[in-house]
Amino acid sequence: MSDKHHRPKVPEPAQPHRRREPLPWHKPKPVSEDAQCADALKTILENPSYVPATQDVDFLDSDDTRGVRLQLDYLKPERLLLEHGVQQTIVVFGSTRIVEPAAAQCEVDQLHEALVARPDDSELQRRLSVAQRIVAKSHYYDMAREFSRLVANAGKGPGDSRLVVMTGGGPGMMEAANRGVHDVGGKTIGLNITLPHEQYPNPYITPALCFQFHYFALRKLHFMLRARALVAFPGGFGTLDELFETLTLIQTRKIKPVPVVLVGEGYWRKAFDIDFLVDEGVIDAEDRDLFWYAETAEDIWQGLLLWYERNGEPLIVGN
Repeated sequence: MSDKHHRPKVPEPAQPHRRREPLPWHKPKPVSEDAQCADALKTILENPSYVPATQDVDFLDSDDTRGVRLQLDYLKPERLLLEHGVQQTIVVFGSTRIVEPAAAQCEVDQLHEALVARPDDSELQRRLSVAQRIVAKSHYYDMAREFSRLVANAGKGPGDSRLVVMTGGGPGMMEAANRGVHDVGGKTIGLNITLPHEQYPNPYITPALCFQFHYFALRKLHFMLRARALVAFPGGFGTLDELFETLTLIQTRKIKPVPVVLVGEGYWRKAFDIDFLVDEGVIDAEDRDLFWYAETAEDIWQGLLLWYERNGEPLIVGN
């Protein structure tokens, strides 16, 4: 055979996880060589220093690794949102206490029964008054559910992940918004936050798109990163926090302006007086135009379409 056709003697490739002969460190030092080595080795293996950094929860929760935690809090949701093809979101906020009408009425009925036994209980009377006001606002639950169905059915239908409803993942109005998408088989996102008391996500979020954040800042970032609109139903501190932060970002042009819709003008006029702020000179008259009011699900949706038409671009972009 000529050198041209000579086949070199190539050994079989090494197995990636197995050897024919173990390496010296594949077993501990024998006690026959040192009777005290077993206890010494046990002490080493159980010491926190020996836990790999990626598995050392105490280390990862320390002040020194805050920068790493911030990166991870951003990166995990970002990666999964990209994997699911989510390009834009409509962010929906609202009170966790405004529940569906049947549940709201049930609370009123129970308080009525309790008052029969204790008619002079002032605390029960107060709670009943609040519960009745929740019943009066419970139609917003149905409205949020209807609105999110409109979003899910837009574009190419519920299977289209370009525009997805995103909420804070909790009960009440956020549940309603996630539920409407769930009704028609679409994908919907929930951003929970770790709190001293456990927060359960509502059951209507797409399981692979339900995230739990450690940092409010990173949660807020993901609320705005893909937002094509903010829709705020009546709510409390959390809703006000996200609303005012978004309005500030738009007012200062820190972000590209997006439409902001306040659902329920009667509620929002009392929750904050925009005209008072203008008259006091702490904001400009043009800042009134950073948002508008809506009273029905169709009003919200048509308003968003009109805003983007006036802005010279479609609401849903991408392929």
